[in-house]
Amino acid sequence: MERPRVLIVGGGFAGVQCARGLERELSESEAEISLITPDDYQLYLPLLPQVASGVLAPEAVAPALRRVLRRTRIVPGAAIGVDTSAKVCVVRLITGELVNQRYDWIVLTPGSVTRTFDIPGLDRRARGMKTLAEAVWLRDHVIAQLDLAAVTHDEAERAARLRFVVAGGGYSGTETVACLQRLTSAAASRYRRVDPRWIKWHLIDHAPKLLPELGDRLGHKALQIITARGTQVSLGVSVSAVSEGSVTLTDGRTLASHTLIWTTGVTASPLIDTLGAETVHGRLAVRADLQVPGMEGVFALGDAAAVPDLAAARGAGDGPPPVCPPTAQHAMRQGRRAARNVAAVLRGRPTRPYEHRNLGLVVDLGGRDALARPLGVELSGLPARLVTRGYHVAALRTSNARCRTVANWLLDATTGNDFFRTGYLAGQPATLSGFEGTGEYPTPERVRELAHDSSVAGEC
Repeated sequence: MERPRVLIVGGGFAGVQCARGLERELSESEAEISLITPDDYQLYLPLLPQVASGVLAPEAVAPALRRVLRRTRIVPGAAIGVDTSAKVCVVRLITGELVNQRYDWIVLTPGSVTRTFDIPGLDRRARGMKTLAEAVWLRDHVIAQLDLAAVTHDEAERAARLRFVVAGGGYSGTETVACLQRLTSAAASRYRRVDPRWIKWHLIDHAPKLLPELGDRLGHKALQIITARGTQVSLGVSVSAVSEGSVTLTDGRTLASHTLIWTTGVTASPLIDTLGAETVHGRLAVRADLQVPGMEGVFALGDAAAVPDLAAARGAGDGPPPVCPPTAQHAMRQGRRAARNVAAVLRGRPTRPYEHRNLGLVVDLGGRDALARPLGVELSGLPARLVTRGYHVAALRTSNARCRTVANWLLDATTGNDFFRTGYLAGQPATLSGFEGTGEYPTPERVRELAHDSSVAGEC
């Protein structure tokens, strides 16, 4: 008898946690588990700013999936469409070949991509902090600006090279500007013709507060820390245009700069649009047990799903319950619940709703600075530093990654950093859509055609 096929789409926090859970919940004879992902590692996103600043090596935040998963079949590609009526997932392999993967149950965890707007020049000039490739490229780019500033005799050109703009005052943007500002300040001491005082970092956000999720006191503390280091923070402001050598803001200012780092939030993967299903602010609408209404055998979770936040709903009064924010904390716990619910369905047992108590938030500002709010307790200084780094080490999936991360931190604290360029993607176009692959998704109608197209290869 053929085993039921459980197909997981996406190798992020939710997908990998679901696969791990299914390996524990189900025996090998009960189901065949497959995971579709273009990468053979699980990226730990919260530490990407430290990769960009050179504190951590890329390997430290990217545990190999084959260390994490034992029985799961890994399909090297990206899902570009799902025909839920035919129970077929259309996959573009890393070779570019299209294949149709059939399933009995599918768990959609395609994650999110950087949210962009129709701003002139943004698609060609902005860089994100969402993938490992972006972090590595960005480190090279920032150091290249110092190299170029050190050899030019044009003062205006030098000023533009040494001005860096980060859009987005959330966790990613604040940690990115904090870590990279420390990188450029330390690196400047190695250059004869670059004065650290010439380096200008700007953090802009349309919101009136920095890190509002941390609360007023810790948000203000974060603002104090990064401004004390020399970063200029502009709130209530956004980007109106980007050119090769300048960033124009909505308040009328034009900043001469060759660097715009775009971290203004995320939106669900374009894969969700191929389903033709109900969405909530772009995220796939799901029930509390993570199943998609009206789609047999389909579960969805993580950043791409609007999962009802039952814990928050208790204090929200009347009206529809709020949805879980797109955080790693929720994604991992939803992955565990999804694994249990898929196993329950396969065995003919009832599912249970996802419910989670928020454990708190942590922000690493580089050096000795950190802020944390575990279980509602506000921390700063050394206690926050210990909580923040302890949380990150515990969240990494393998002992190998934990050892690499701790070793990198110790090396950075004792011997400092080496500021060099790797030459990664030198001379190649680097765009948000190119790094995150957001332009390769067909329409729902085209997905149905591909699912029934005999010229498309079958199982790979």
